[in-house]
Amino acid sequence: MDTEVIVVGAGPTGLMLACELRLAGVRPLVLERQAVRRNTPKAGGIGGQILELLRHRGLLERFEAACPGPAPAPRFPFGGIHLDLTALADPPLRALPLPQQRLEELLDERAAELGAEVRRGHRVTGVRQDGRSASVEVLGPEGPYRVDAAYLVGCDGARSPVRDGAGIAFPGTAYPEVNRLAQVTLPDTVTVHGNGDLDVPGLGTVRGGFTRTERGLLGVGASPGSPVVSLYTVEEEADEYDDDTPMTAAELQDSLRRVLGAGIPVREAVRLSRFTFKARHAEQYRNGRILLAGDAAHLFPATGVAINAGMLDAVNLAWKLAAALHGRAPDGLLDSYHDERRSANARTMLHAQAQVALRRGTDPAAEALRELVQELLTDEQPLRRTAALVAGADVRHPVPGPSGHHPMAGAFLPGPAASADPATAGRGGLLPTARPVLLDLADRADLRRAAADWGSRVDVRTATATAADRIADAVLVRPDAHVAWAAAVGEPADSAAPTLRAALAHWFGAPEAAERPEAAERPDQV
Repeated sequence: MDTEVIVVGAGPTGLMLACELRLAGVRPLVLERQAVRRNTPKAGGIGGQILELLRHRGLLERFEAACPGPAPAPRFPFGGIHLDLTALADPPLRALPLPQQRLEELLDERAAELGAEVRRGHRVTGVRQDGRSASVEVLGPEGPYRVDAAYLVGCDGARSPVRDGAGIAFPGTAYPEVNRLAQVTLPDTVTVHGNGDLDVPGLGTVRGGFTRTERGLLGVGASPGSPVVSLYTVEEEADEYDDDTPMTAAELQDSLRRVLGAGIPVREAVRLSRFTFKARHAEQYRNGRILLAGDAAHLFPATGVAINAGMLDAVNLAWKLAAALHGRAPDGLLDSYHDERRSANARTMLHAQAQVALRRGTDPAAEALRELVQELLTDEQPLRRTAALVAGADVRHPVPGPSGHHPMAGAFLPGPAASADPATAGRGGLLPTARPVLLDLADRADLRRAAADWGSRVDVRTATATAADRIADAVLVRPDAHVAWAAAVGEPADSAAPTLRAALAHWFGAPEAAERPEAAERPDQV
């Protein structure tokens, strides 16, 4: 093999996958068709559960430091209304104002630090696989060549050649609407009022927030004292746009004139971007030795969720690919990538399509629906539930057998449990090396002994907490920060130890004693 895993696409998903594979001891090769990183503005930030994963990796502070400004108040668009989390001390949905270009730079730097190879200007022109390997035909700056690997992962976007080459269907719907977003500075002739309204010469008052007209939707986001104003339009159009073709200031003004009936004077455009909405979901995330992640696997008709979903795909997939390559993957482990992430992304599709229904209606009944839903979202319980759904924080993977009985099983490790480990402060996170961890919160030597046969694969961390302060005596955490097993507070060893060993074997392979030749003579040790 030329490499162990070929990753096609150097966006956030592909670069995150390369970083995670390197942490797991795998050699990836990333192929990107663009010769240089694109400077076309795309996503303006990153949010959702991936931020908690970065915290577990000890990387969150690095990403926060790269933001051009402070994190905004937790107030997020949702289908033409808003999720306003500003009154919550611990909102389940957070975001960083980290533009996608800067995010890709950070991930590129991280991949280089870990030793991943990224080739830019190398376009995949063909894909094939057999029972032993996957290969791609590539057109690079010096001509065509071929690369063979054990696995191939398509992180190559909505028009994925890898997905097409693998014969994986990508059904769904394209919505005939075009969204244009601009962040601009305004001339002194435009007055910004304290409530966000704009006074525009020759036009009058343009209301802050969302305004629907017969020709589309206008959004205005302005704050006194801030030089930057956000302008947003939505129009019904059947035209297809190439994502690599940047939007211009003239295109923005044309859209404003169609929607509003007049333009808004602009001094300088800080950011201009255009996007369309599609709801598509790959029928399979895996076909033999070819897998999909990110936009190649799913397109959501809502803003602010695609990067979160794609990077979480990468985190789920990397450790499973590594186990397969190292010969330690239990039966079905790699297939669980499709099962878990397609189910999680179906939840994302659920709220994204609900947002379509909320935002696209223009009659009085649709206005009444938006008003009612906004009213419901002023209550804390539905607000928290909806925000957790958008963040991906409500995902709970199925855990087989008795291991799944604990309330934490299958869920993302909550912050309080992780912060109980004093070792995390010095290392910057509970899972900095993307290895599984047995987190002992009650000094359970019996459970540490039960896990000893997985010592080369599973790290053991201990912490001290009173029974009133902990939600489990011990927690087995997968590399993607999901809980594989947990012992109830005070659970006896005769029930906790066997289920722990069963969970270790289910997720991380046979015990090391079973892999040694002498194990055949000592079956009692298995």
